Amino acid sequence: MQIKLFDSELKIMDVLWKNGDTTAKRLAEMLKEQVGWNKTTTYTLIKRCIDKGAIERIEPNFVCRPLVTIEQARELEVTELINKMYDGATDKLVASLLGSKNLQPEEIERLKKLINSLE
Repeated sequence: MQIKLFDSELKIMDVLWKNGDTTAKRLAEMLKEQVGWNKTTTYTLIKRCIDKGAIERIEPNFVCRPLVTIEQARELEVTELINKMYDGATDKLVASLLGSKNLQPEEIERLKKLINSLE
């Protein structure tokens, strides 16, 4: 399932990914604390996520259940980044990431194992 979520929608999803099924009321309370959104803003964004198929509304009590996993959202975001900034070439993204950071020996070893497991 590939659903494009915008930053504000990802904030809703992040709460659900961390906390599991949550009532819309509780989501509004949490997001008011975290980012200062009012109830109307949160409910509007919940509705957008429902309309996109990212959230399921369960009654009673307007419980929100995520239908998209964090892994699915990450995969779509990374794919878009690779296509937009690296002409679809994953190796260019990896080279860019590796070139901008001094890796510890254990990180290098983990990366080698990951690459070997892909062959």
